[in-house]
Amino acid sequence: MNYFFVPLIESENGSGRFKAGYNNNDLVTQTKVNYLPYGIDFARGPTGRFTNGRTIPDFLAEFLGFKDFIPPFAGSSPTQVFSGVNYASGGSGILDESGKQGGDNIEFNRQILNHLGAITRAFVPKQQLEECLYTISMGSNDYINNYFMSPPFLSGISFTPDQFADILIRRYTSQLKVLYILGARKVALFGISKLGCIPRIVATRGDGNGCAEDVNAAVEVFNTKLRALVDDLNQSLAGTKFTYVDMFNTKDLASLGLRNESCCTVDPAQGLCAANRSACEDRSKYAYWDAFHGTEVVYSVEAKSAFTGQTASPYSIAALVS
Repeated sequence: MNYFFVPLIESENGSGRFKAGYNNNDLVTQTKVNYLPYGIDFARGPTGRFTNGRTIPDFLAEFLGFKDFIPPFAGSSPTQVFSGVNYASGGSGILDESGKQGGDNIEFNRQILNHLGAITRAFVPKQQLEECLYTISMGSNDYINNYFMSPPFLSGISFTPDQFADILIRRYTSQLKVLYILGARKVALFGISKLGCIPRIVATRGDGNGCAEDVNAAVEVFNTKLRALVDDLNQSLAGTKFTYVDMFNTKDLASLGLRNESCCTVDPAQGLCAANRSACEDRSKYAYWDAFHGTEVVYSVEAKSAFTGQTASPYSIAALVS
């Protein structure tokens, strides 16, 4: 999962009413999910969200008092930019090439360009942008759909986990500094979750019997460097408040006793839910919706933990926007 969205904390347009959607729907790609059973628990049905219901940005928008969901960049109007836009693109990564084996996606560099274009066309004042909350979750696809993937990707045999994490962090640092130049001051950076425990990785690298610890170990290297980056950016960029959200050790999830398996009928070739096929009846009992993405109940816990500060440091997301 990746998301980059910018809801403005105070806007003359108020909360507004936004249409739901997702930026991959009009791309030439296999990585799109605008069909059932995706969205089975979402009031508007399938929109392109990679889960059964709401995502972390959806919950954060609710916590911030928005009356509806942050709209996708695709199809958004200049007026909507004043209240917040979601630039997320399924399959995309910090590196431009990550996830491209499944078709097009909007890599983080292009998401930033989309943001520049959006705020320029809408004439959003920089002072207002400095009051925005930027929540960014990148890196998962650089591992799932690049480093731990067979050729044409060669990064897994070309770099050690430490070297690859350094490559990602260097690129990420440059990208975040561009956002800073564009006005970003309040930024929540989400770390990577235990990718070695998602159903697809368990089946392909864990022999189906448990988490792939080599994958989790590589992710921990990245998370450690990302946490250090947050400290560095807070010291080196004037007027900023960056915070790190720990997605690897979300303690509340363990207490839920969720089944560590896919809830929907998965297409073996893609790891996504097969179109119009059955899904489990009680989605609140499952950690994963398809072979990659969490269920709404998981995203609810993760969003609340980040917002209240249980998993966010040095600031809770609530503190960033206060």
